[in-house]
Amino acid sequence: MNPILLTLAFTLGADPDWKAEETKHLTNITQLTKDFVRAGEGYFSPDGKKIIYQAEEKGTGNPFYQIFVQDLATGRFDRMTPGKGRSTCAYFHPSKHRIIFASSHDDPNAEKVQVAEIIQREEDAKAGRRRRYQWDFDPHMKIYEADLNGDNRICLTPDAKAYTAEGSFSADGKKIVYSSGNAGDVQIYTMDADGKNAKAITTAKNCYNGGPFFSPDGTKVIFRSDRKEKDRLQLYVVNADGTGEKALTDNDKWVYWAPYWYKDGKHIIYTGADHSDETARPNYDLYWMNIETGKATRITFAPGQDVLPVFSPDCTKLMWTSNRDGRSPTQLYSADFAVPK
Repeated sequence: MNPILLTLAFTLGADPDWKAEETKHLTNITQLTKDFVRAGEGYFSPDGKKIIYQAEEKGTGNPFYQIFVQDLATGRFDRMTPGKGRSTCAYFHPSKHRIIFASSHDDPNAEKVQVAEIIQREEDAKAGRRRRYQWDFDPHMKIYEADLNGDNRICLTPDAKAYTAEGSFSADGKKIVYSSGNAGDVQIYTMDADGKNAKAITTAKNCYNGGPFFSPDGTKVIFRSDRKEKDRLQLYVVNADGTGEKALTDNDKWVYWAPYWYKDGKHIIYTGADHSDETARPNYDLYWMNIETGKATRITFAPGQDVLPVFSPDCTKLMWTSNRDGRSPTQLYSADFAVPK
């Protein structure tokens, strides 16, 4: 759930006491994934015993993410998606043994797109080029439902003619909130869990609205949008019926994204970085916010990027995507979480 046109990079030379700073809120930090080229955007199963995430496999000929479910006790993981095309934005159903994810595997040119990406990466490596991060609003991306082993796959958005992804369930499992549209004009929708009764709940045009999640009680949706300035994402909250929209951040020198609810529905965890210096690479960290007062607390301080935070079902653990040292490929990490006072 990360379609933003910006560099997810790092700033070396972090505060030498950054590890001590992090222990205020994070303890027992553990790397959860390691057997992939890169991995990230993970979510906990309803019982907290498994995680679902996107990762690039080694040696498959597909440079794009696929979806995996991993058992936290044993570390065993299994691929849920066909292995072709792009896959992203997976989420567990809160009660049924089902998952949803977005994928372009039904694109008739999926394999050609994979080959083109591999060639581009090889050319970039030879030229010493580092491409600017860019999310592809693939028009073949649709939302699918499947069993926990990836079987009995059903497309929930078969008629979608534009990018359709970033889906997640309401706590009762009856609704899905997601993003859909063409690059430069993506809106947030809700639909029934079976794909029926789709309804747009954002209306700001010529911008990206995405990364939505229902509040724990299902009455609100939190999301990000670059409606004020292209690529400069800010955080918003709106009632689940599309009314009462409110901006939670309003600083065009910063980029804020990946908001996720805490269990009380009054706080969120999110990613943010200062973009005021156009010559410097922004350092992304995790922040905690009281959405009623706007008070924010910084959670991570590592020299690498820390992004896409989520809570375990009981909110005692935090999981996020990171290259903690600022040099390694991104992987998933978890830690015991202490609520800021």
